[in-house]
Amino acid sequence: MSPETYTNLIIGSGEGGKFLAWHLASSGQKTAVIERRWIGGSCPNINCLPSKNEIWSAKVNHLVYIGGQFSSTAAPGPVDMAVVRKRKRDMVDGLVAMHLQKYKTSGAELIMGHAKFMAPKTLEVQLNEGGSRTLTAQRIFLNLGTRAAIPRVPGLAESDPLTNIEALELDRLPQRLIVIGAGYVGLEFAQAYRRFGSQVTVIQDGPQLLAREDADVAKELLEVFTSEGIEVLAPTEILSVHGRSGEHVRIFVSTPSGERTIVGSDILVATGRVPNTNSIGLDTAGVSLDPRGYVQVDERLQTTAPNIWALGECAGSPQFTHASFDDFRVIRDNLAGKNRTTRGRVIPSCLFTDPEVAHIGVSENDAKRLGISIRLAKIPMSDDLRSRTIGETRGFMKAILDANSDQILGFTMVGPEAGEVMAVVQIAMQAGLAYTALRDAILTHPTMSEGLTALFFQTKEIAADTKIRATASTRPASAVSGS
Repeated sequence: MSPETYTNLIIGSGEGGKFLAWHLASSGQKTAVIERRWIGGSCPNINCLPSKNEIWSAKVNHLVYIGGQFSSTAAPGPVDMAVVRKRKRDMVDGLVAMHLQKYKTSGAELIMGHAKFMAPKTLEVQLNEGGSRTLTAQRIFLNLGTRAAIPRVPGLAESDPLTNIEALELDRLPQRLIVIGAGYVGLEFAQAYRRFGSQVTVIQDGPQLLAREDADVAKELLEVFTSEGIEVLAPTEILSVHGRSGEHVRIFVSTPSGERTIVGSDILVATGRVPNTNSIGLDTAGVSLDPRGYVQVDERLQTTAPNIWALGECAGSPQFTHASFDDFRVIRDNLAGKNRTTRGRVIPSCLFTDPEVAHIGVSENDAKRLGISIRLAKIPMSDDLRSRTIGETRGFMKAILDANSDQILGFTMVGPEAGEVMAVVQIAMQAGLAYTALRDAILTHPTMSEGLTALFFQTKEIAADTKIRATASTRPASAVSGS
């Protein structure tokens, strides 16, 4: 039987892939998306949005717990995780329905199944409902995504630990949760489950939380976690794991003060992700991988095979949904004959702990590593008067400025609504505005963004010995934040 012919085939329905499919199909091109399981990709099903949904449930529970500070007479009670899960599932169901409607209105075909290359432009799809189809296309786009990595620690895989997927499906409260990894996923879940009522221990192999962030960011977040009763062990090496997650586990670790045993009921592994590039026959298609297993692409996201592109996390792009969406725009514009690349992109990030941690551009660590002369402006969150009205004064704002101009190179905030405030600075950076534009703007009082006025006013008072100077003064072409 001859293969079914398409103009475009997209493997994976994540952020970049689905927007590309809807765009191409809406323009009249015969387009299909092949998806193994998650309609819309991981973000609306098992990652970004569901986790933020449960984090908000934890925030509400925390507000009830501290309600006496605001004269509330509501008494905190046990958390019903079945209700938490139902609220999350209801949201996911609505998002999936929205995605199915987008496929219908755009004309893009959604095929549920597992694809594998049989020839450079030919795919065999084992359908979830049974049977198979053979498809070929002029152009193929890889939007394969990533999955949680399980470290090679004796006994860890055998303990059947939770990943982000299983943690979001719990209808019970772990008595004592051990979180392995202090990146975005680990920290968000650690705080959420502590606020639901679990005892929580975080184990990090490196010396601080959020290994890529400046030391003051990690220190601030550590103080927050400690104040909420979360035990943090860093640096700590896991020697072995015994037992079964969900029942009883023992983790033997080595710390700077000696070896010890950590006992818990559940383990959550959050130590990074690996690309879904195996078992799909990419070598048959002539698609090369880098040493870490990610698809090798150029600055236009073209692979080593003609007329095959890759986008999103499998292409090594920063592991954020908004980065994958920009990958879609890069491919879209190049298909239309425009010149758009990934070179020089500045990708913002936001950790949705409470308080949030938001970052864009150059950090202090970046400046030291790259040899950039900078000026530093920093204020405590208590200087932002909005924080006092809501009683959330923990954290700080920090800006990195070019030492020889008024250009903003980077911004970091640990505080309430940090992601929203960061967006204001990001727009100023993209527009090439001097920091004085924000310093002199009339910003609404009292809002969190108004704190930027106080922050950038401080730059006038920075003494020479507070500048961070290195051996060179060349500004980098780009800075990318990742988790």
